[in-house]
Amino acid sequence: MQGRVKLGTALGGLVLLVGLGSVAAQERQVVEMVAERFSFTPSRIDVPVGTTVEIHIRSEDTDHGFHIVDGDTVIIPKRRRGEAVVVFEAVEPGEYRFECAKLCGAGHNFMNGEIIVTAPDTPDGLEGDRAGDENDDRAEGDDS
Repeated sequence: MQGRVKLGTALGGLVLLVGLGSVAAQERQVVEMVAERFSFTPSRIDVPVGTTVEIHIRSEDTDHGFHIVDGDTVIIPKRRRGEAVVVFEAVEPGEYRFECAKLCGAGHNFMNGEIIVTAPDTPDGLEGDRAGDENDDRAEGDDS
């Protein structure tokens, strides 16, 4: 996977732009996320390929960090001091882990989550039919 990361400034916080390829996103999904000791809520975000995910993160306690593995880090300001905005371009299917990147206490290592990017469905469920055909071929080969 090839990645591009850009940092910028936006009203009310920081913007982290994460692009993982050259495919232009077609949909935009806004996610409101809360960071507090020791979790992100939500901690799992599911999107189809081609979606631009805009994550607005605010803290309910102290400063936290938000880091997508193999990407850059943005700091989430403490309670009532603004929010961080992360923009993630979902251009390749896969699981993209994120974690707190600023030591925030004893449970810091448990503060993580994932963005799950799924491939588009194939028409008429062809993938399922193909998988069934392959299993049938193996079963036929076992009988001989």
